[in-house]
Amino acid sequence: MPSLQEKASTFHNLHKKGDPLVLYNIWDPGTAKVAAGAGAPAIATGSWSVAEAFGFPDGEKLPRDLAMENINRICNSVDVPVSLDLESGYGTTPEEVAQSVTLAGQNGAIGINFEDQIIDGQGLYSIEDQAARIAAAKKASDALDVSIFINARTDIFLKATASDDKKKLLEKVIARGQAYADSGADGFFVPALTDADLIKELCEKCLLPVNIMMMQGCPSISELADLGVARISHGPGPFRAAMAMIEKDCSALYGG
Repeated sequence: MPSLQEKASTFHNLHKKGDPLVLYNIWDPGTAKVAAGAGAPAIATGSWSVAEAFGFPDGEKLPRDLAMENINRICNSVDVPVSLDLESGYGTTPEEVAQSVTLAGQNGAIGINFEDQIIDGQGLYSIEDQAARIAAAKKASDALDVSIFINARTDIFLKATASDDKKKLLEKVIARGQAYADSGADGFFVPALTDADLIKELCEKCLLPVNIMMMQGCPSISELADLGVARISHGPGPFRAAMAMIEKDCSALYGG
């Protein structure tokens, strides 16, 4: 089995502009083993899927201790690198974020997703506040034996409305990407960005490897690669597909 250091190095190197790492987001050891057995070079959880699998709503309602126990079991079930969706860090302050990052690393994760929306609050953290939180995450990562890949996520497009000017939103996204890179982030995740021209512009202007999530209206994986994307996630899609299949089978069995 590769060491954690080898897994971390592999995971960093899998982020290539134009040759993206494709992650089929899983939620437990069983689904992790299936993905790894099928040839996935790395594993990543999705917070919504994990929470739903344990009977909790998304948004850090899944207790942190349970999230860490789950990621530990996942890491011990596969030989490939594993990244944890840490949501907004299970805390508001840089110190609280650093503690969560430390726990993630101690439980075997070599990567995290770290978002800028305010859990149980309104809107997003300011650029300055989120940059400080990312810097704390980076410092915590540096204190571990293994450097964690910090995939900084901005929810600007996820929270957008149909009337919002998408070009102006992209300008805000690019500004955050620059600040997050300066604070120590290793990747930049922009869920709900689906416009090909805007994705291309982001990939051209962003210093970090860009992560796009597959969803309705999104370009295909091959098209995203051509646009310069370095990482592609599937988010809650796999969980929803699995539950739809189970629901269909149960309905056939029980007449529901």
